[in-house]
Amino acid sequence: MFGRRRRAEEETAQAVPEKEQAAPARESGPWDADEGYPEGERVDLGGLLLPVGPGFEVQLTVSGDSIVGAVVLVEESALQVQAFAAPKRGGIWDEVRAELAREVAAVGGTTEEREGPFGTELAARVPAEGRDPQPVRYIGVDGPRWLLRAALSGRAALDEAAAATLEGVVRDIVVVRGDEPMAPREPIELRLPAEARHAMEQEPEHEEFRPFERGPEISEIR
Repeated sequence: MFGRRRRAEEETAQAVPEKEQAAPARESGPWDADEGYPEGERVDLGGLLLPVGPGFEVQLTVSGDSIVGAVVLVEESALQVQAFAAPKRGGIWDEVRAELAREVAAVGGTTEEREGPFGTELAARVPAEGRDPQPVRYIGVDGPRWLLRAALSGRAALDEAAAATLEGVVRDIVVVRGDEPMAPREPIELRLPAEARHAMEQEPEHEEFRPFERGPEISEIR
């Protein structure tokens, strides 16, 4: 009896490490840079590896001297993405979503929480100068020590078919958080891809900057 019990305990002890080593299977991202993620065509922006496709235009959002976000333009739709540091204890999307709702209300807009493909999101109508309030979908995904915040506007904010393309971009983004200490909600800084930096150094200042002859066009928004 004791022999059988000892063998059973040994088999259990051997099985535990195998279970701990097994990574949870996920069908889609956004992905963390430290986990396995599928290969694909992405622009390396440092803190984000951003998927690109035919007809995409990529613009970079600049705050001061730092690049803090990216905008993907496809036909009549836009996707703005930003990544922020988050604490180890848990996600911050619930708090950020509530703050976004208050900010939209403060400028005369309206918001409504809805369940979307990435969890609870915010459907907003934001006042625009000289136009009717514009629809915007705010999406948030909590990752390991980061938050990815996305905003869909234009046609994608209302049309499911148009939204599907940009939702696919969100699912395939890779967030590169890094190991350095960062305050919660501090933007994860981005940078121009290497080929774009090289093109800027080589091109005379008076010529139009087009780092990619094929594929997305990179420009800046200040």
